[in-house]
Amino acid sequence: MRLVYFGTPEFAASQLEAILKAGYEVAAVVTMPDKPAGRGKKIQFSDVKKTALEHQLPLLQPEKLKDPEFLKALESYHADLFIVVAFRMLPEVVWKMPPLGTFNLHASLLPQYRGAAPINHAIINGETETGLTTFFLNEEIDKGKVIMRESVAIRPDETAGELHDELMLLGNKLVVETIKKIENNDIQPVTQEELAAGAVLKDAPKIFKDFCYIRWNQSCKTIYDHIRGLSPYPAAHTCLKSSEGETVDLKVYKTEIELTQPSEQPGTVVTDNKNYLKIAVNDGFIHLTMLQQAGKKSMSISEFLRGFRFIGDWKAEI
Repeated sequence: MRLVYFGTPEFAASQLEAILKAGYEVAAVVTMPDKPAGRGKKIQFSDVKKTALEHQLPLLQPEKLKDPEFLKALESYHADLFIVVAFRMLPEVVWKMPPLGTFNLHASLLPQYRGAAPINHAIINGETETGLTTFFLNEEIDKGKVIMRESVAIRPDETAGELHDELMLLGNKLVVETIKKIENNDIQPVTQEELAAGAVLKDAPKIFKDFCYIRWNQSCKTIYDHIRGLSPYPAAHTCLKSSEGETVDLKVYKTEIELTQPSEQPGTVVTDNKNYLKIAVNDGFIHLTMLQQAGKKSMSISEFLRGFRFIGDWKAEI
């Protein structure tokens, strides 16, 4: 079979490597256009482009997916199957092009957690299980017929970054198995309506900055899951303020829970200025154990307290 692969980030580059290792012919790779990044605004390649260049694969980087020149180039590869991993929404004229269709790898057990950030939202919502799904694209986002699914347990302390890496490796196997099944005509796609079976469906929308702020008037478990579901990226944020007007902005990566009935109001900062920094919440304290002050590197709480001293009364913005 001749394949065309669509993808952009590290997650997608890993699947491309697995497809090539399995011996499949990738006729071309489609990825996002190069863009400036970082303080120096240097042009950076996507991870998928780097992989394509390493393997000397034909590369397409269209600004617009309906561009006639792009469509003509895509048709010229005469691919049997398109594969999409962590890419933008394809127009119908693209996903209907190959005779065997176009399938996508999604990092959840569809129909649960349709959307751009399924790994983050599964952890934020306190789920104990998630997984991967391969499904055929149709005109609706993340709603096509399911080809294969594989579940994964979420550890109670697992971060979004750790789960991302676990699913990335599992995806290598699932994508290759899906290609084999399609190649051998050994598939029985199932509609997502059948799989839902009346369950309440949860979405996984794109995460914006305001969503990342920690609301300290919630429960320990809710805050803990919110922080680990955003760690290490895009990271949960908080701002601590002193009674004298001093402020410090922090990204919080790791925490621990202390369940108790605090006498302090939610948001109150409690610290010995040496080994611990904890924030009072409704049903206990959240201990900050790994964080990053604006303009500095991430560090443990003891490292942070060696360079920053809390004097007087401090509270976290609720």
